[in-house]
Amino acid sequence: MKMILALVATLLFSSQLLAAGQTSTLDEQAPGYYRMKLGKLRITAVSDGTVTVPLNTLLTNISAEKLRQAMASEAMTPQAETSINAYVIDDGKKRVLVDTGAGELFGSRGGHLLENLAAAGYPAESINDVLLTHIHADHSGGVSHAGKLAFPEANVYVDKRDVDFWLNPSNVAQVEPGEAHTFAESEKTLRPVINAGRLKTFLAPATPVEGIRAESTAGHTPGSVLYRVESEGQTLVLWGDIIHAKAVQMPDPHVAIHFDVNRQQAIKTRERVLKQAAEQGYWVAAAHISFPGFGHVKREGNGYRWVESNYTTQLGQ
Repeated sequence: MKMILALVATLLFSSQLLAAGQTSTLDEQAPGYYRMKLGKLRITAVSDGTVTVPLNTLLTNISAEKLRQAMASEAMTPQAETSINAYVIDDGKKRVLVDTGAGELFGSRGGHLLENLAAAGYPAESINDVLLTHIHADHSGGVSHAGKLAFPEANVYVDKRDVDFWLNPSNVAQVEPGEAHTFAESEKTLRPVINAGRLKTFLAPATPVEGIRAESTAGHTPGSVLYRVESEGQTLVLWGDIIHAKAVQMPDPHVAIHFDVNRQQAIKTRERVLKQAAEQGYWVAAAHISFPGFGHVKREGNGYRWVESNYTTQLGQ
């Protein structure tokens, strides 16, 4: 009888452990990566996680009611769960990572890039170069972890204007008080890269890595850039923070965000980039449009609309 009771107790305990494990697993998404082909190139979107952005307090040039309506049109609220996307450009010989996510700066909401890169077949040590669209926590925060290089074999490239701005605390008066923390965060995350001699700067327009063109998108930050890559007649533009809130800024590019260092310049840049994307019809990889962030821009009325990529498993064809 004692043996039977012990067996029952063991089975109950085991089932409880199994249920707990299942609950944890069922609350998680699959590893966050998604691939597309661009000519001979393999482009992999890699998720760093998501963060809830209070658009009602951060967006400018829009009324509260218009914001609510615009978000509702996409079944969302102004408290918007927003993707943090990074991208690997792989030509079969070299692996270039564009942006690095938030690293340790956003807690559990971000910082998933390394695990998702590994799941995608790109462990950190296999990355040859890192290109930053700009210096901000959710783009440059992942260049280091616990004071050590996150990508030990890679040089990190960024426009010199962002380095000069964010690594000089005397510029703090040029940003809103809520953005002052970016100076300390930039120093903390980039200093290990600088000390290792791995930080490389350029002035856009430039070609920091062979085959990848950097073009200035200044306004959001002084050194913001997009990266343009081409293969077999196809073009992909990785545009960083041109868009933060698709439901609002696509139809009305004049809507800005408090993160912009130069708001008016950011608006002009967004109008120029969206117009070019719609006219030229190239692929776009968007850092803050729902993962994986691949799509096209189409003209619609006085604004634009986003056409997301069709899901594919036919990568070898």
